[in-house]
Order: sequence, then C-alpha cells, then structure tokens
Amino acid sequence: MDRIIKDYLVAGHRFTFELVSSGQARKIPDNYAPFEALDDGDSLFRISAGYICPFERPANAEEVYADVSEPGEPLIGLYSTEDGWWIEMAPVNTVPPVASLRVNKDFTTGTLICSTESMLRFALDNSAMLLFAFKTACLDTLEMHSSVTVKDGKAYMFLAASGTGKSTHSRMWLENVPGSTLLNDDNPIVRILDDGTVRVFGSPWSGKTPCYRNESAELGAMVLIRRSRENKISPLSIPEAYGIIYSSSSGFRPIEEMADGLHSTISAIALKSCCHVLDCRPDAEAAKICSEALCKQ
Repeated sequence: MDRIIKDYLVAGHRFTFELVSSGQARKIPDNYAPFEALDDGDSLFRISAGYICPFERPANAEEVYADVSEPGEPLIGLYSTEDGWWIEMAPVNTVPPVASLRVNKDFTTGTLICSTESMLRFALDNSAMLLFAFKTACLDTLEMHSSVTVKDGKAYMFLAASGTGKSTHSRMWLENVPGSTLLNDDNPIVRILDDGTVRVFGSPWSGKTPCYRNESAELGAMVLIRRSRENKISPLSIPEAYGIIYSSSSGFRPIEEMADGLHSTISAIALKSCCHVLDCRPDAEAAKICSEALCKQ
C-alpha cells in the first residue's frame, strides 16, 4: 500500500496529511499545494486518509453535537467514544453521512474513511478544517466564515449568514474599488501575532470560489453584511463586535479549554478591531460607501 505524506502551513500552524493508495492513483487536492511546508517541524494534527469502504458508528458512541442548520447545509455530527471521538459528515444535511473521521482524545490523530472515492476531497477538507479549528482554539487563532478582500495592505472581512451576500459584496469591491484583491472567499484564518497585531491569512478552504492564496494582510476592519433597501454603514460597539465575531468563528464550545481559548481570542480581536454593520443592496454604491468609510481610517 503506497502512502503520500506531506506537511502544510496555514497561518503559521502546521498539519500533516497521510494519503493512502492501494492500487489506484491518488493525490492530495491541489488547493493545498500553495501551503506545502518544505521544512521540518511538529504538526498540530495528522490525518490519515484514502480508506474507501463502508463505515459503521461505534456502538458506544454518544452524541455530543448534531447539525441543526437549515436544509442544504453540510452535515456534521460529533460523538464521543471510549478512546476519542467519532465525526460523521455529508455535503448536505438531508442525506446520510458519506464519511467518518475517527480521532483520538486530544484531536491530534485522525483516520478518515469515505463511502465513495468521489467524496474524498470533501471529507478531507472538512476533516482538516475541523481539526484545525479545534487545535488552534488556544493559540490566538480563529478559523472564520467570511469573505475577505485586501486593499492597500489591509484585509477587510465581510461577515454574514450563508447566502446573505458576503461573496457578492467582495465581488462589488473587486469591480468598483481600484486595487482590491480577493484573499479568501469562505474560510480565512485570523491570528493575533506576538507583537499584538491582528492578521488575516488565506487558507486551502474557500467555499465555492477557488481562491487558495498563501498570503496575509493586517486586519483593516470586520463588516457585518445585512440586506437592506438602502446603503448605510454604522460602527458597532465592542459587545456587538464580540457577538458577530463569535457567531462567525469555528470551534467546539462544549470543551471548556477550547471555549476559554476562543473567548480570549475573540475578546482581544473585538477590542483591537474596527467593526461595522453595513445595511446594503448588492450593488456598486454599497461597495463604494463601505470602502470610503473604512479605507480612510
């Protein structure tokens, strides 16, 4: 049985993939290539993937978290077992699980099993995003649900519920705000550095938009996008900023240590950052109003 083992660095955090191949050529998906680590170092976690076979939930598994989102969203189910954790996943929550990840107690080692070959990339991406969020929760790092544009060396993060218009607003910036570029369109990483600055990093995970840039920029502002018939931008209070960052960040709150780490990081970012709410239409004027308010600060 052949194995491909590679390390990756995302926002300065290292993890390892071990891709197993038995008679059928496989490769690690191309979205990870820009993040390949060429030096040695210790990994936060390791995922062994490529096992294509049926799976069955352990008899002793106890449900810890079950997906309760709207129909059409991905399915994630988390269960505790005697020796660790069992995670089930599917592209949408209206179909049965298509993959499972068996993880040890401290989330450092996982074995990924898929029911079909076509689900391998989906399962690998979701497994990596989950373990990345879990293992960096206490490392001044947030994995966030956001679309990010960069202008004049500053990153502007657009936050909202799925389907509300984050990607559309980023596109309006790219089309109407000269010098704007897209850093990530779904899952950027935010990290507080040792000198106290907050930076936004690209990641291998960018939703439906293939934007996998191993780049970063200092955080300029976070903006909550809300649909409206008029375009208007207003600053948020620190408690309001905490709330939108909390709701847009990934993590596992039932584990006290992770919850404390997330709270510490979110609090620090809310205190340090410029946060606004943009009530807007999906048009060029919204992007111009937003950029004029933020980029001059």
